[in-house]
Amino acid sequence: MRATYIQDVQQWVAGFNFSTEVQVRFSETDMYGHVNNTKVLTYFEYARIEYLKALGFQFNPASGSKNMLVVADIQCDYLKEAFFDEVLTVFVKTASIGTSSMDIHYLVKNAKGENCYTGRGTLVQLNSETGKGAPILEEQKKILMEK
Repeated sequence: MRATYIQDVQQWVAGFNFSTEVQVRFSETDMYGHVNNTKVLTYFEYARIEYLKALGFQFNPASGSKNMLVVADIQCDYLKEAFFDEVLTVFVKTASIGTSSMDIHYLVKNAKGENCYTGRGTLVQLNSETGKGAPILEEQKKILMEK
């Protein structure tokens, strides 16, 4: 299987500058002992939040922001199984940015450096009061594309 969002794998992998680790918990595995397919999206979520926090994005309503990021779509490609107690490194990057949305890419590697999962998803910035798209500021775009 080849993910359509990856043109050149080596170049795509080289574009990641942010990563965080997750350790596979027993409760995240299925009856075959490997990570349940739904849990990979949880790893993406965790890494995405850590990535955005590292860039300075605020998620706490107390910060005064009326804007929020929501997942509009998400895709995962399963390349290699991961198992209980493995430490996985989840990489995240911004692939492109529109007016009020951004395409985020993910890569998950095991301790051997093998690619286990790849993925992509669209985040949309919404105004929490109106429920409508809110433009991503130019300074935010610059920060997102630098990392």
